[in-house]
Parts: sequence; structure tokens; C-alpha cells
Amino acid sequence: MKILLLGKNGQLGWELQRALSPLGEVTAVDLPEVDLVDESAIRKLVRRIKPTVIVNSAAYTSVDRAESESDIAWAINGIAPGILAEEALDLQAGLIHFSTDYVFDGTSGKAYGEDDHPNPLNVYGKSKLAGDQAIQKVGKAFLIIRTSWVYSTRQGGFVNKVLQWARQQSILRIVSDQVSNPTWCRLLAEAIAQVLVMGKQDIYFWLDERKGIYHLTGAGIASRFEWAKAILELDPRRNEQIVEELRPALTAEFPTPAIRPLYTPLCSERFYDTFGLWLPGWRETLELAMSLG
Repeated sequence: MKILLLGKNGQLGWELQRALSPLGEVTAVDLPEVDLVDESAIRKLVRRIKPTVIVNSAAYTSVDRAESESDIAWAINGIAPGILAEEALDLQAGLIHFSTDYVFDGTSGKAYGEDDHPNPLNVYGKSKLAGDQAIQKVGKAFLIIRTSWVYSTRQGGFVNKVLQWARQQSILRIVSDQVSNPTWCRLLAEAIAQVLVMGKQDIYFWLDERKGIYHLTGAGIASRFEWAKAILELDPRRNEQIVEELRPALTAEFPTPAIRPLYTPLCSERFYDTFGLWLPGWRETLELAMSLG
């Protein structure tokens, strides 16, 4: 299997490069190897590598900055996935693309399924939805994996921010009205690797038979406040914390350029029914992630 992985330097991309490497020849790229704003660069890259599978974990993920850099966000999140789908079709290559819970407005009061109507509230969510739709329009041998609250313990993200704040502040105020599924990027990457193993004999036609949108997240739901509380409790270097109090707050108390959807858990039953795989509960996964560092 010849795999082209885009976004190798991101949280998920870093894990994907390691999870996919036993499956065959992996060409992993990011800036400066390819600029996803440049259509010709994307097409030249794919045609040079001639992969059997394209895995796109690259995205413009700065939710607030996207409000003022909408052209860049739209190019990377909304247009580039369609270009990758077109090139994949020409090569008869499979395409696996990652999307987000932010395509929903968070007002349903229940976990979202793949067939629920998207209604993004911000530029990031709108651009990601446009990317999903561009891939669907091409319509061959693709999996769009919508996930939520992806984290790593090795770089950036919410987990490391909470640990940093706990070493700098005596009182932490964390929003309690944003709810979704914390998802460890390592297990997400390993699940995708297992999917590719299942179809390795004829990956293009195997994926085409199962093409569509799938939700895949850590099991169970949590608020940002509950997640932060667990992070502090499971911190392997808890003695370094100076925080004395964790206080719940409301999203409205922290105005940001981008509107956040409040309740966006995703239901992963379709992924399990199709591939027989699921991710374990978010808290036990967090405990494992933090123990491994």
C-alpha cells in the first residue's frame, strides 16, 4: 500500500505517520513540502507520488483566526479536499479525510448522527463542511471521519493548556456549557490504520463499497470543565500544580471572534456497525494517554 499523508506535523498527523508506517510506503508531508492553498502544488504532489490511499489530516484549525483569515481557511478546509478527491478518483486511490463536530450548531440536545443536518456557526465550521461536501460531490472511495475535541499529550491543545495553567494560576475558570467527546489522537489514528488493513487487498473498491461520512470519537461525553477536572486529577506530575480551585464558567463570559457550538457530541454507531471498531471511554483513554506521556 502506498499512502500519501497530509498534515504530518499536526496532533493527529504525527500519530497517523506512526500508525500507518507498518502498512506500506508512507509519504508524509506538511508545510513547506506542500501548500494546500496552492491548487497546482496539490495536484503535482499527488500525481508525483501516485498513492493508493490519500489520508488528509491537514486543516486550518485556528477557529478564532479563521474569522479574519477566511480566504486561507476556505482554501485549506473547503477547496483542497475536493482537489484531493478529484486526484484520488483519477488515480483510483482511496481518500480518508478528517472533519469536525463544528459542522453542527450544537442546539439539538442530543448526540449528532451522520444524517443530522449540519449548520455551522463559524468560518472554521463552514469551511470544513464545504470540504466534506466537495468530497461527496466527487463521490468515489472516500471516508470522511468527523471527530471532536482531538487531543495529544505531546503538543498544544486543551490537555497541555490545562496542565500549563495549573502550574501558573491558583484559580482556573473553565467553561462548563461546552460539551462533546474528548478524543485521543493516537487511538483515532490506530483505528484508521486498522480500517486500511481490513481493505488492503483491494483498497479502492473496498472503500468505495463503504464510502460516506462516519463519526468517530472517544466514548462518553464531558464538558470542558469535567475534562479539565479529570486532567488535573490524572496529572502524573500533580505535585507541580499550584492551582487551588477549579471554577465552572459560561462560554458567554469569554467573548471570542468565533461563536462556539455548545453541545456537539457525536454518535459513532455507524462506524462500529460498518468496521466493528470503537474507541473506549474518554476518561480511561485520558488516563492511559497521560500515563504514557
